[in-house]
Amino acid sequence: MRDELVEALASEGILLEPEAVQFILSKSDPLAFTRAALSTMAQQPLIITLEDLRSVAPVAETYQAMEAIVEKLPDPAPLRRELGEIKVLRDITGNSTCEGSIADFARYFSNRFKKIKGMLARRRELVGCLPVPRALRMSREVRIVVMVNEVRTTKNGHKILEVEDDEGKCLVLIPKDSLLISESIVPDEVIGIVGKTSQKGDLVVLNELIRPDIPLRGVGMQPSDSSASVAFLSDVHVGSNTFLHQQWNNMIHWLRTEGRDRIHYLVLPGDIVDGIGVFPGQEDELEIENIFEQYGTLAEMLKEVPDDIRIVIQPGNHDAVRPAEPQPAFSKHISDMFDSSTLFVGNPCYLEIEDRTILSYHGRSIDDWISNVQGLSYDHPLEAMKEMLKRRHLAPIYGGKTPLAPEKEDYLVIDEVPDIFVAGHVHGAGFMDYRGVKVICASTWQAQTSFQRMHNFHPAPAKMPVVHLGTGMVDMLDFN
Repeated sequence: MRDELVEALASEGILLEPEAVQFILSKSDPLAFTRAALSTMAQQPLIITLEDLRSVAPVAETYQAMEAIVEKLPDPAPLRRELGEIKVLRDITGNSTCEGSIADFARYFSNRFKKIKGMLARRRELVGCLPVPRALRMSREVRIVVMVNEVRTTKNGHKILEVEDDEGKCLVLIPKDSLLISESIVPDEVIGIVGKTSQKGDLVVLNELIRPDIPLRGVGMQPSDSSASVAFLSDVHVGSNTFLHQQWNNMIHWLRTEGRDRIHYLVLPGDIVDGIGVFPGQEDELEIENIFEQYGTLAEMLKEVPDDIRIVIQPGNHDAVRPAEPQPAFSKHISDMFDSSTLFVGNPCYLEIEDRTILSYHGRSIDDWISNVQGLSYDHPLEAMKEMLKRRHLAPIYGGKTPLAPEKEDYLVIDEVPDIFVAGHVHGAGFMDYRGVKVICASTWQAQTSFQRMHNFHPAPAKMPVVHLGTGMVDMLDFN
């Protein structure tokens, strides 16, 4: 068992000290415990020690128990779901087939590459792009579309990319005096490269870096005759002792009075409850300690929303679904607690509401974007969301803080340009327009937590972004 465990983890890039191996082997399911432990670590060390594992063991074991609960829940409803004017265009619900094998991962990354290469190949700068092996044989300027495996900086200050396509691998050099030397290139993103091959034919010297990006669409959302508005309520965190009861009641009162004729749709993009065992010491910060009671409480709270407002709910990393993205909709065991008119969708999800396309994503990968892209911070989450649109992928980085499920199709590729792109997770609030897309960070209904206070992070709670589906105008309502 010891050799099998070490070999399995080494194949995933996980190295262990001998004492750590013994500690893991003492668990009933060593591999599951290790993966649960890694998911709770803020940053995975190069070599995992016994001390690393002991510090996260209580949370990891609770996480395992939570996973066991989720595994026993009934399967979610099939994908083809709609509610009045709301249509689910695409999410993973009912379509998950992965088992986590090497073949699954190969298929997953191949699908990502194929989708984004199709976008890049339509760019005029990449007309006539070649497979890597053919490009290396050319003595002229070449164009290639590749996936980034690794990025490193040499001792002389040059940047080296190790890249590959479906036919071969090569190195790409960004000289230290290039204007692109400060460009943040993340692992596993798909990019286009224009450059010159070296005399030896062993690398390409980069001249231009091309990303798929959002095409310029003039003014963006064209006005329509819709008189409806959609509101977004992310990161409700029912069950936390920092849940903002008064501000929530203020919002409900507004919906039942002056907002009743204004709001027609309500979308909740994940972390609708606080969950259990999500982070160390969470049990000391819970007002409701049973996760199913948390969902039951939210269901009762949402009954106060006027009946003619249609509600859409998706999961986040605190919720009782698998942690790996894409996440399916909630199981029937949970969805049955809510009003039958509530629509449950996966994360991420493409919705169509009154001819407007909405990409709703909880936003866990914002943690990885901030860790890997220079200049990004939790104070400006909209900039991280803009990076997703530029790269046409919600969470390209494998092995970071966002666990990814290797489905046969990569549901995290932004293959359709949305009218509205909304995310939460980081408890910020704001909106911007990026190339005609309304980009929205959807606030929270939880006050500053002890963890946030320790990291000097100040959330922007109890704000509700509202988008008018006819004009595209965005308002940010404050219920503090």
